[in-house]
Amino acid sequence: MSDFPIHDENTAPEESRPLVEDSQKAMGMIPSLHGVMAESPQTLEAYQTLHDLVMNSSFDKDEQTVLWQTINVEHACHYCVPAHTGIAKSMGVSDEITNALRDETPLPDAKLEALRTFVLAVVRKRGNVSPDDLNAFYEAGYGHRQVLEVVLGTAQKVLSNYINHIAETPVDAPFQDFLWTKKP
Repeated sequence: MSDFPIHDENTAPEESRPLVEDSQKAMGMIPSLHGVMAESPQTLEAYQTLHDLVMNSSFDKDEQTVLWQTINVEHACHYCVPAHTGIAKSMGVSDEITNALRDETPLPDAKLEALRTFVLAVVRKRGNVSPDDLNAFYEAGYGHRQVLEVVLGTAQKVLSNYINHIAETPVDAPFQDFLWTKKP
């Protein structure tokens, strides 16, 4: 059992309070992940900043979901898979895409599948992708900018997935319907 506190606007360290308040305003709640991260204002700020940067990247909502969920599933993150399932629903991402990502089955679109394949190469090879990995990504219609944005999204997800593993972050009530465990 984890002993990490889950802060709110009353218990967060002073430096984290504006960040926690931003989470409350943006989401109508303080996600448990943000509550855990609030222990370190720099960590919460980094996560929120990375999230905003990915949201404003060249990736559309489907591609953002593929980026995030591919990493969440690969890392077997008990918290982020359900959370991003709920987020994907709120963004209007199809259940077909979401279910394929959660179930690790082929995506309904070849370009999205190429994105997932490249993201997995980046994560599994720790950035040491091959020329073939890059060429397949480029042939799908992506470029250098998207390579860098995959690394950006990976940084965001490493931060959240690893913290959730260490802190055993409980899944928030709005995401309970989307609980998930990785298939063996």
